[in-house]
Amino acid sequence: MNFDQFGLDSRLMQGVRAAGYDTPTPIQSAAIPPALAGHDLIGTAQTGTGKTAAFVLPILQRLLKSPRGRVRALIVTPTRELAEQINDTIRALGQASGLRSATIYGGVSMLPQERALRDGVDILVACPGRLLDHLDRRTARLDGLEVLVLDEADRMFDMGFLPAVRRILSYVPAKRQTMLFSATFPTEIEQLAGQALHNPRRLAVGLSRPATTVSHALYPVPQHLKTSLTLDLLKQTDARSVLIFTRTKHRASRLAQQLERSGHRVTSLHSNRSQNQRQAALDGFRDGTYQIMVATDIAARGICGSNIARDQLRHPRHRRCLHPPDRPHRPRRARGRRLHDDHARGRHHGADDRAGGWPADRAPNDRRLRLQRASAGVYTGAATTRAPAAPAVASDAAPGCPRGAVVAPGRAPAVVRQARQPVAAPRSRRRAVAST
Repeated sequence: MNFDQFGLDSRLMQGVRAAGYDTPTPIQSAAIPPALAGHDLIGTAQTGTGKTAAFVLPILQRLLKSPRGRVRALIVTPTRELAEQINDTIRALGQASGLRSATIYGGVSMLPQERALRDGVDILVACPGRLLDHLDRRTARLDGLEVLVLDEADRMFDMGFLPAVRRILSYVPAKRQTMLFSATFPTEIEQLAGQALHNPRRLAVGLSRPATTVSHALYPVPQHLKTSLTLDLLKQTDARSVLIFTRTKHRASRLAQQLERSGHRVTSLHSNRSQNQRQAALDGFRDGTYQIMVATDIAARGICGSNIARDQLRHPRHRRCLHPPDRPHRPRRARGRRLHDDHARGRHHGADDRAGGWPADRAPNDRRLRLQRASAGVYTGAATTRAPAAPAVASDAAPGCPRGAVVAPGRAPAVVRQARQPVAAPRSRRRAVAST
């Protein structure tokens, strides 16, 4: 089978030939015919099997036949790098079609994105967070959408984007074609598919099989020896390009610096780098400027690198272990609310019983709370490195100090706070009392 048998427009076939496509991959052979017919699709295939062209070509074919000037196709993807790669594929395959596309993602200014949306685009490739920003600001509209694609849906679930995706679904028309592609299909993605798709065709290609061109090896090694082992493996490998994954962005930066000091041409890719730096790292890695790229899992899906000779995973972890087991995740809002309630009660979670429940380094900073605690006879002085002494209450023996005043520990007796001073009645009330 070849691409001529799909019945694509001649303008698209020009882009297919220019891109060097000859024989479609299994996912393309299975997905393109029902997608051209307008059916909803669920495609489950491994990354790198050609899913992008499997939905880009049907989108381009459909949009050639409908009026232009508004967003008619939306592709939602988890990372900026994947968004740019999909947009490059759209431009390559649709170079003779005249259709316009744009990318929407965070980490860069919104002004060029707003300008592109005002000028009119046919296909929008977006990450969920920044797309919602534009929708909330009404700089993007999806009421004319015809095709929706959710790419790498399981990765979006891993990154916590499912609530954002559900919000995006509320902005799109109910009558549309929806295609969902995912390397795996957990229960949450099944539920999302039930909400977003109507009578979908299911496609499963090449599941649960490692790539035949990849050999695997596991090296159990202590933490402090990982860098030495990495350097030894690099010496034993005649590699034109090496991709190394780390669990955190800080480890990625540190390892890249260590490898660079050893004489290697190294770049890094993680979320602490700006979009221009990330794009320069990818371009330099692809064209051979850099021999090694140290990356976090933002480069784990859909990044093309056909010349990679060695792929190392230095800090493996389970896909669902997004939070360390000894620090269970709690929503920030709920956690902050509980802390606020503890402050109002005059106790902090985990504090000891000295000085009314406040440890030495946890004294509240709110002035009104300090005055309220002072009126109750509780220590309100500045935080110190040792446990504060009990507050001294001024008596008749303390010259210059009114009765009931709370003296801050370590200060002169003249520095006092008056506890429960009588509050003067409002002026209007005093006039009323005087008149009576």
